[in-house]
This record gives sequence, C-alpha cells and structure tokens, in this order.
Amino acid sequence: MSAPKRFFVDKIERETLLTGEEYSHAKNVLRLGEGDEIVLLDGSGKEYDAIVCRSMKGALACNVLGERAGDKESKTPVKLLVGLLKGDKTELVVQKATELGVCEIGIFSSRYSAAYINDNKIERFRKVAKEAAKQCLRSRVPQVSYHETLADALNSCGGYENKLFACEFANESEADLRTLKGSAALVVGSEGGFTEEEFAKARALGFAGVSLGRRILRAETAAIAFTGIVTYLLGDLG
Repeated sequence: MSAPKRFFVDKIERETLLTGEEYSHAKNVLRLGEGDEIVLLDGSGKEYDAIVCRSMKGALACNVLGERAGDKESKTPVKLLVGLLKGDKTELVVQKATELGVCEIGIFSSRYSAAYINDNKIERFRKVAKEAAKQCLRSRVPQVSYHETLADALNSCGGYENKLFACEFANESEADLRTLKGSAALVVGSEGGFTEEEFAKARALGFAGVSLGRRILRAETAAIAFTGIVTYLLGDLG
C-alpha cells in the first residue's frame, strides 16, 4: 500500500481546506476523494495526518486527526548559492539540493551569467522545490530567492558559520572540509564561472576558496556534488 500523499497548506485547522494547485493535483491528478488519507504540511516542521471528509467546488475539506514532528529535516542548516544556469539546469539543481536537505537556495546573476530570468521562472523554481520536498518526504520547503548580483547573494550568508566558495582559481582548498562542523553556505557559479575580482570579493567577505578536484565539472554537476559532499560530512547522509 502506498504512503498517503502529502500537501502543503498555509494554515492547519481542525478542518483544513486544500485549495489552489494542491487541490487541483489532489482532485484531478490523484483522484482523491472522501475517505482518503493524506498528510498535511504547513512548513513548521510538523506533519499532520488527515482524512478527506468532503469535496466542494474548488476545495477538499480535510479533518486533521493528529500531528507529529517530521524526521527528515537536516539538523545542520546548509544554504546553496548557485549562479543562474541556462535552460532547465537551474531547476535540476533546485530539485536535487532540496532532496539533499538544504534549507535555503539562492540563485544569483554574476559577471559571466548568460541565462534569462523573470518572475515566472522564480515562481517555477519555488514550485520545483515544493514538489521535491513532498517527493523526498520533507516537512519543510527550502526558501528559494533570487539575487540580482553576486554581492547581494554573498551578503545574505551572514549567519552561517562556514562560508565555502567553489572556484576554479582555487588550486587547493583553503578550508579543511574533513573537519567541517556547523552551518554552511556554499557558492557555485554559472557556466562561465567567476572572475578573479568576484573571487577576491568573496574572500574579503569571509568565504574560503574550495577546489572540487582536477576535472572541470559542469555547473549543475558542481552544485549538486558540492552540496552532497557537505551534507555527508555534516552527518546528514550517514
């Protein structure tokens, strides 16, 4: 028997309504109706067992039966900053970073970024994060934001204990990842990489240069691999 389907809502009440896109997916794609068991999520980290009690025009009414703490969230916060990528590569990174447990994803434009961005794309990235969170049984959706400049992106990481900047200029890592502890902010560039000036600015803001090895990785590969390495070293994948 498959696990109950999961849906995000703005607010949990004794009788909670599924509306909007979540309703459309539940009703028209999954064909859920009265008597079906589901799990409701409000982004607080809790999970709420519920049952569909009735169908209305544009909404499913669900009775909340109980609550429990979600157990799939990372104990150590990790934030990924990734340069805007061409095509659907940014969506891929958002999806996989969500599966790997990051709490924040920042997408930025930098000197060599060549991809186009608009409000619809940003909303698409957020939708991808939500769907990925449901698929991997997370109880929170990582925050997805867009920064018009690399400087804005770097300045958003003030509260993180470790600041790691993956860069082709780093012949060797300035931080020993094997001893990594505490929250971490990771930076990976777009297809064109970074300029020397951008790297220098990051170091001035406390970011340590990190080498991802001798081979040149595609930007999306670098972002996913770097995130996986860090989350493993912080004990989240062990």
